Amino acid sequence: MDATDRAIINRLQHGFPICEQPYGQAAAELGIGEQELLERLRAMLKDKRLSRFGPMYHAERMGGGLSLCAMSIPQNDFEQVAEKVNAFPEVAHNYAREHALNMWFVLATDTPERIQQVLREIEESTGYPVYNMPKKQEFFIGLHFTL
Repeated sequence: MDATDRAIINRLQHGFPICEQPYGQAAAELGIGEQELLERLRAMLKDKRLSRFGPMYHAERMGGGLSLCAMSIPQNDFEQVAEKVNAFPEVAHNYAREHALNMWFVLATDTPERIQQVLREIEESTGYPVYNMPKKQEFFIGLHFTL
C-alpha cells in the first residue's frame, strides 16, 4: 500500500462528501484526479485491502433489525463456515476472535422479524448454532484506524 492509498483510507474514514460530484471533491482534497481515486478504490476492493466501500445506514431507524451474533466454530471448519456466513447479504463485519465463541458478525435486516429467519438459515447452512445478542443500548465511539 503506497502513501496515496493510505491517504485515501485515512481521509474517507472520516466521511464522504455529500455534493453533486463527491468523488471529484474527495479526489481534490487528496490532491489526485477523480479517475485515479476511482481506480485506486476499485483496486483496493479487488485485492481485498478494503472489504467494503459504501455508506453505513442505521438499520433500526429505517425500520430494520440489527444484532451482534457469534458462533463457536472448530478451527478446521472456520474458513468454510465463514464463507457460508458471509454469503448472506445481511451479514457484515465478520471477524475471528480468540474465544470459545470465535466467529462474530453483525446482522442487519430489512425488518426486525427477519433477524430470527436469517439466524435459522445460517444455522441450517452451516450446521452450527448462532448466538444472537441484540443491542440494548447504542454507543458511538467514532473508531478510525490511521494507516
